[in-house]
Amino acid sequence: SVLLVFAAAPGFALRQASGRSAMRVPSLVMQDTPIDTLQTGVKLFLDSQAAGSGFKQAVADSLAGEHDRIAVEAEVTAIASSAPLVVFTWESSPACKKALTYFEFAGVTPKIVRLDDPWSEGNPKRAALGRITGKSSVPSIWIGGKYVGGCDDGPSDDAPGIVKMAFAGTLQAKLDGAGAVRNDKPRELVAEAAA
Repeated sequence: SVLLVFAAAPGFALRQASGRSAMRVPSLVMQDTPIDTLQTGVKLFLDSQAAGSGFKQAVADSLAGEHDRIAVEAEVTAIASSAPLVVFTWESSPACKKALTYFEFAGVTPKIVRLDDPWSEGNPKRAALGRITGKSSVPSIWIGGKYVGGCDDGPSDDAPGIVKMAFAGTLQAKLDGAGAVRNDKPRELVAEAAA
């Protein structure tokens, strides 16, 4: 008897052939191919733009793939309120690194939520952050469960970003009001620069 074996490829599954050796035959349930994934991403991008989202949010929605938006938005909101200071980050982002350094200088320790580890979980959260806040970029910084923007900027006067808050003299009061835990005492940037 001749045993037919097809190369392992999407759309093929291992089947037992009448008690003898197994062989690969076309599966009745097709698996996603790279083309299917691309088509889904493009559809999600176009649907997001048709719903009024800007380019960056449409990209975030596309990268997030198909997911339960309501459940992910609820999860993100719960995480954002789970500590006095929460920062959604990417490890390699210069703006995220800068924000974390500023918090170290301020003497506070944020709860860090990595959106890049793993990407499959972080991309839907990033898209949800964009829908909730109007800004899908990172870092996404939350103090006392309220969105305050990113590092250098934010989408509104209520969420201007931590640099603008620091220059306006409102950042430390907001951190104190939220009960952000202090590490010793804040560093004196001027004293360090003079040394």
